[in-house]
Amino acid sequence: MSRQDYEIVIGLEVHAELSTKTKIFCSCEAEFGGEPNSHCCPVCMAMPGALPVLNEKVVEYAVKAGLATNCEISRNSKNDRKNYFYPDTPRAYQISQFDKPLCEHGYVDIENENGEIKRIGLTRIHIEDDAGKLNHNEFGAGDLVDLNRAGVPLIEIVSEPDMRNAREVELYLRKLKSILEYIEVSDCKMQEGSLRADVNVSVRKKGETKFGTRTEMKNMNSFRSIIRAIEYEANRQIDVIENGGIVEQNTLRWDDVSGKTFAIRDKENAEDYRYFPEPDLALIKLSEEYIENIRNNLPELPESRKARYMSEFALSEKDARLLTASKHLSDLFEGAQSICENAKAVANWILSDISRIINEKELEDSQIPFTANELAKTIELIDKGTISSAIAKKVVTELFENPRDLSPC
Repeated sequence: MSRQDYEIVIGLEVHAELSTKTKIFCSCEAEFGGEPNSHCCPVCMAMPGALPVLNEKVVEYAVKAGLATNCEISRNSKNDRKNYFYPDTPRAYQISQFDKPLCEHGYVDIENENGEIKRIGLTRIHIEDDAGKLNHNEFGAGDLVDLNRAGVPLIEIVSEPDMRNAREVELYLRKLKSILEYIEVSDCKMQEGSLRADVNVSVRKKGETKFGTRTEMKNMNSFRSIIRAIEYEANRQIDVIENGGIVEQNTLRWDDVSGKTFAIRDKENAEDYRYFPEPDLALIKLSEEYIENIRNNLPELPESRKARYMSEFALSEKDARLLTASKHLSDLFEGAQSICENAKAVANWILSDISRIINEKELEDSQIPFTANELAKTIELIDKGTISSAIAKKVVTELFENPRDLSPC
């Protein structure tokens, strides 16, 4: 049989660090970076007798994410212990949620280049604490443990296995990232690990309804790596089946240099973690008033902003969709057009030269090195004939190479 006779089945578990000032179960700062072990306390370090206290903001942000992704919000939820041993987890368990998550049964709609809509189901969104970080000890054997990240609040967004190729995965991840940025619950900086995904892949012959054996690729934090890993792993599984072998249920590591996956352990099931209710934390009970207050204060989401751009600024559906896919690009557009009042010129600049450079340099949209005011003033200079478009493009390119303050201009 050929590869075209197989169907790829993909589901994602996306971990997003929440943008709270403090950690989920203590008052330590939750910021990225800092000297190793400078943002930790007896709770982070799992000292005997140190008890967790749930950060209310974490619950609010999780509910916000659930409402923005069309989830049902649980009025009665709880925390559970997920038991496993790893050096960066000092308690030897993670505080997560098992059978009663905060949010369930949601969905995210993705749209491809042809305007076709596909609905990706969400199984659940739950809260949990992050692990610490292992750093290789360059001066001797073994690793060093940094617990600054231990206890940083996460939401885990678990999708249904509804995606069938790497492109759909990319569209889903970008849409999810956009929603989380719009509602301002996570900065989603993939390069800092604040948005990462566990990718579950299996294959089956077309027409079959039973799922194949899945493998899981852990902690992936770049679109390029995720796309390459899915394509490689799907082809690997097809080769195994075509050669008469059996796909093993493994947890895998993706190596970006070799472009291959490597097994690191057998894939765990829920029973392997021996979940049980967290005895040191109370049940989470949410009132209807609490949930509706969060719902009524949700900011404008990408779909609503897209419709507004088409009606208010007469942008094409494609331009409006591309602009609103990123909150950073959308905010840059809104800020610049409010100054120079030339929406189409601003949109053209953002979607052509600026986006091209971002893609070429594999940057995050948040790394654009100039403000909306500076972009608007540049467009005004072009409109007045003070500078040419060619010169402006050189300036923009130079700014990406050597960021600097343009305010004196």
